[in-house]
Amino acid sequence: MIEQLKAAARNALRSGMILFVFALIATALLVFTFSRTEPTIERSRQAEKLALLSQVLPPALYDNDLLASQQAVPPHELLGTRQDSARWIARRGDTVTAVVLEAIAPDGYSGNIALLIGIDVDGNVTGVRVTAHRETPGLGDYIVRSKSPWIEQFVGKSLTAPESKRWKVAKDGGQFDARAGATITPRAVVKAVHAALNYFARNRAALLAAESAPDPAPDQETPP
Repeated sequence: MIEQLKAAARNALRSGMILFVFALIATALLVFTFSRTEPTIERSRQAEKLALLSQVLPPALYDNDLLASQQAVPPHELLGTRQDSARWIARRGDTVTAVVLEAIAPDGYSGNIALLIGIDVDGNVTGVRVTAHRETPGLGDYIVRSKSPWIEQFVGKSLTAPESKRWKVAKDGGQFDARAGATITPRAVVKAVHAALNYFARNRAALLAAESAPDPAPDQETPP
């Protein structure tokens, strides 16, 4: 009986060692694969991000490395953010020409709509893109550029053009078109872009200062 128990223990130990060796080999393979593919994945991510940034900023506005200009932005009500977001500073030579802001439209039909919004030094929108959403396919997803040119109507708009009361969808008496039966989604986007323009106006001096300038505290914001 004792010999049988010893044999069983030896078998269990042998099986355990085999499993341990296989686990080590599998872990090593995973680490090796990740180390070889991670740079490629990161380059792909950076390329996608740069492609989006270039869609909201005309090439003539910048000659700097946009990706390298990224800065963190603390959560802000006007950006609809509850955690740090990002901004990118466009420069032509030594002059800041525009910024790109991440913003959130929190009141989409199915939740948050993530946006990239380009704004030039004069406070004009240079472009808007939706980067993430959960709106109804075929109904509310026309805010995405690949589905429809709807998002292009923000280009050239500012806080004064149109005037504030016209920053609404046409159904609400505003200037922005919206597809019949799907107005909640565009209403949220229009509101978010208008709020981002207000954020830019209140923080314009800091945003257009040196690239390393910190984000101003709320009580330091300059009026529009």
